[in-house]
Amino acid sequence: MTAPPTTSAPTTSTTRTEAHRRLGVFAVAFMIVAASAPLTVVAGGVTSSLSVTHVTGVPFGYIILAIALGIFAIGYAAMSRFITNAGAFYSYVSQGAGRPTGIGSSVLALIAYNAMQIGIWGMFGFQISSFLQEKTGWESPWWLWVLLGIVVVGIMGVNRVDLSAKVLGALVALEFLVVIVFDIVSFANPAEGFTAAPLTPGALFVPGVGAVLAFGIAAFMGFESAAIYGEESKNPKRTIPRATFLAVCVIGVFYAISSWALTLAVGPGKIEDPTGISADEAGPPLFFGFVAEHLGVIWVDIMSVLFITSLFAALVSFHNAVARYSFSLGREGLLPKVLGTVRVRSGAPWAGSLAQSVVAAIVVIGFAIGELGWNPDNGPYAVLTLFTWLTNLGAFGLVLLMVLVSIAVIGYFRRDPRDVGAGSRWVAPIIAIVALGIVWILILANWNVLLGQTESTPTTFILPAVLLVPSIAAVFWGFWLRRAKPDVYRQIGHGADPEQAAHLG
Repeated sequence: MTAPPTTSAPTTSTTRTEAHRRLGVFAVAFMIVAASAPLTVVAGGVTSSLSVTHVTGVPFGYIILAIALGIFAIGYAAMSRFITNAGAFYSYVSQGAGRPTGIGSSVLALIAYNAMQIGIWGMFGFQISSFLQEKTGWESPWWLWVLLGIVVVGIMGVNRVDLSAKVLGALVALEFLVVIVFDIVSFANPAEGFTAAPLTPGALFVPGVGAVLAFGIAAFMGFESAAIYGEESKNPKRTIPRATFLAVCVIGVFYAISSWALTLAVGPGKIEDPTGISADEAGPPLFFGFVAEHLGVIWVDIMSVLFITSLFAALVSFHNAVARYSFSLGREGLLPKVLGTVRVRSGAPWAGSLAQSVVAAIVVIGFAIGELGWNPDNGPYAVLTLFTWLTNLGAFGLVLLMVLVSIAVIGYFRRDPRDVGAGSRWVAPIIAIVALGIVWILILANWNVLLGQTESTPTTFILPAVLLVPSIAAVFWGFWLRRAKPDVYRQIGHGADPEQAAHLG
């Protein structure tokens, strides 16, 4: 008598189960903070902002941005109580501002998050290559470490999300520790004496304030991570709002204090002097030069390694964001269906993760080929092109995405206020639209400054177009879908709640 045939358990699925809900408040908050990469912001972002703008009010700029994003989070958190979807902001815009606008926002998010993730690879590869050359004399190509890193991040991306959270948590904890050490030493050794002036409005609202805010907003660009992990959170209705507010408070306060410490370490007078910071000092050397002088070479090496791991943490976080966006869009039929599947054991969107890795590898290889005509005297190619171009493009897109979400909050609660007060559904979103809209305009107006250009080039106009043109085209695609594929159109923005999609029509 033959035994009945056996079937193996499926390895992929289009749905998640309660077993996949592994993330708590602190785990999600770590994902947000990891995307902002604390050491990268302080050693790279703040130093670059001080070098380029010569504005000492950078610390107060972080306070202003934290307040603006905190106000934005009020409406966003209210909406997150009723929408749990890996598509996050895309789902919010779809349900609050209409499906065609939602499709446009999905393209906007995919391009922006990919740009942020792929751009950071440029700095990652350059830092490893430079560190190894300094220590061993080996001049390795930056792209070699990037391609190896893409493989490692890809492997993490297809496994359990709580594994990524634990790795990121350890890395972020170490980053905070070394930056706190830097802060203490800086406050104890101010170059020109102790002053609280950098924390005052008068230090910020001077010529160059636009560029300061444009640089600063990039420090908060892991902001959407909480909603993206909604389907993998233990209790999304409580986890998402709490993690969001916790992360914004931590990031805002920490960066304000750390940038204040850095300003004192360099010296306000030196920063304000257009010739005070030499070309050799500009950017990360401002940070590492102070560390070398006051803490020694050992600490420089430790912080250099953690600078690299800080970049790695951000890369993992943004990779996960892109993978989950792809999963949401694949599940709803806007992208190939295979992207809308997860591994049964881990719940990870394996196809979305693989797709992001492939896209990153293709773009990096393209930039590596482009380096063949580069003059080394102009500076580090991977940083000045891949990193600078794409991270600024990503920040530009994500700020616009938050403006659209604020509009969507008003639209969503206009139909049904639920039990949400007027402050959350009207006042906070309107303030957020104005505040973030101003930041978005400032980024566009200071595009040359952000790219380190003395005058406009074709790149100045091509980069914003790379983001805006496909996003606008996607809106019109949405109107076509409404007529040509009503079943797909009905599901847009409702991937985790098909019954509600059918009810809303």
